[in-house]
Amino acid sequence: MSAASPRNFRFQNEIEVQSFRTSPLQSLSRKHGKAHDPRKCRLGFRGGCLEKACRNRKPMLKDRVLSRAFSEELESLMHAAGGSHLFFDPRGQLIHLWNKIFLSACLLSLFVDPLFLYLTGTQRNTCVEFKDSLALTLSMVRSLLDLFYAAHILFRFRTAFIAPSSRVFGRGELVIQPYEIARRYLGRTFWFDLVTALPLPQFVIWIVIPRLNEYSRTANTKNILRFSIIFQYLPRLFQIFPLSGRIVMATGVMTETAWAGAAYNLILYMLASHVLGALWYLFSVQRQEACWREACLLVSPTSQTMFFDCKALSSNRTIWYELSNITTSRCTPGNGFYPFGIYEEALYAKLTSSSFTQKYFYCFWWGLKNLRICRRACSSVK
Repeated sequence: MSAASPRNFRFQNEIEVQSFRTSPLQSLSRKHGKAHDPRKCRLGFRGGCLEKACRNRKPMLKDRVLSRAFSEELESLMHAAGGSHLFFDPRGQLIHLWNKIFLSACLLSLFVDPLFLYLTGTQRNTCVEFKDSLALTLSMVRSLLDLFYAAHILFRFRTAFIAPSSRVFGRGELVIQPYEIARRYLGRTFWFDLVTALPLPQFVIWIVIPRLNEYSRTANTKNILRFSIIFQYLPRLFQIFPLSGRIVMATGVMTETAWAGAAYNLILYMLASHVLGALWYLFSVQRQEACWREACLLVSPTSQTMFFDCKALSSNRTIWYELSNITTSRCTPGNGFYPFGIYEEALYAKLTSSSFTQKYFYCFWWGLKNLRICRRACSSVK
């Protein structure tokens, strides 16, 4: 056998292997001078004999149901689908930008919600009032912020997730099937996100409170308002922690610069003092009204407590006001008639009947002062 024979034998084997690997569909496309594109077969492109070949070709599972893709292929697959399906990469720049925007909206919402606790106050003629103009302004701002929570739910329904079976070293295939994304989201955090997105304070202010009985409106207004704010404030507060975790997971840090991180921690500290001051103000109004009720019961056990509402202005209230015991100095701080406790300072400063700016900044300062005292006490215990 000559020296060229083994070389010719290997060359002939390579030709046979290549011909074996060539599918009949590719041979048909070469025969007609057109390159075969499997995506065109899936999308229904018409091309003569190629169309017949596409119909006769056995559909693979990957072609029938496109359920997974890598991050690098996601944009090209959406472009090939003609924009009928829109998905977002959880590790992409768009989702990372949205997380930052939504975190800013969450912090702003956490700042706006405690302002609803300042809607109640007292007047000089010993009645409890409700600030309708302030309630309208806060309701409009709160409704705009609720749109971000609704948009976050829509984003989650269109955000792909990494298949647990393919996750290797932080990388894996993205599940982009709408049914799988929706089923996973509904089974995890959808109901939590839905609770945070509900316009609960607006519903309480404009639907529930006007329907209350006039005999119990002054007492129940503050209670319903307080519980509705706290009921939704806690889920919104807890929502920023996994959101911050996703931002850190995407970039490795919460903020790109040191001053931004310091500003973020300062905002959280000021937010805590803001909430503490708002609750202190609301309980101060409740203590003031409770003292009036105690003084009124000394005169008559069947005192008309509905006249504590400033909207109940009539000739009967004038007579009641003159005959009641609340016109005396019994409910002044330091008198010893009623134990005001830590709320005595608010009554000394007459915050319950002051303007909104005065009561807000005073309560904010009170919250900062007491948070500092609590931090020192906790550090001394350690």
